[in-house]
Amino acid sequence: MHTTRSSRGWLPGRAWSALVLLMLSAALAGCAYPTQFKPGTPQQEVLSKLGPANTVKQLDGGGERWLYSTQPMGREAYQLRFGADGQLQTTTQVLTAENFGAIPLGQFSTQQLMQDFGPPMEITSVWSFKGQVWTYRFWDNGIKRFAHVHVDPQGVVQKLMFIDEPLPEPRQRD
Repeated sequence: MHTTRSSRGWLPGRAWSALVLLMLSAALAGCAYPTQFKPGTPQQEVLSKLGPANTVKQLDGGGERWLYSTQPMGREAYQLRFGADGQLQTTTQVLTAENFGAIPLGQFSTQQLMQDFGPPMEITSVWSFKGQVWTYRFWDNGIKRFAHVHVDPQGVVQKLMFIDEPLPEPRQRD
């Protein structure tokens, strides 16, 4: 049986894992998440529980759109739309294949990427493209995927590629 050393002695590996999971769950239970807010929630309440948004965009008519992202390790980014009265109207998960696919190639800037999708998981370069590749993690019908958004040196999206996230290599037993 696999065991792990703790400050109280030896715990079986599964008991240790369960204890860590329980502690993590308890810690996260007090955390706020964008989907917990109902329409009509005041901006100030959202701000006090979630903190500052990754991006804020002023909307026509006096409202605002706040974006909260779970990147780099998460797979979600939420847009919270507030009316001119400061009340929450909608909450939308924006990291979807449909939303990425709607990006107008040759017309969409890095500023628009940040406003609409938030910060990427990573920004890299590849030999076959002059510019940057902004990579976002997301779920696509239960499948872990990457959206690779190719941005030219002028900061304009030129290409979009989707790939499944590679599965981890199986662990070999000693």
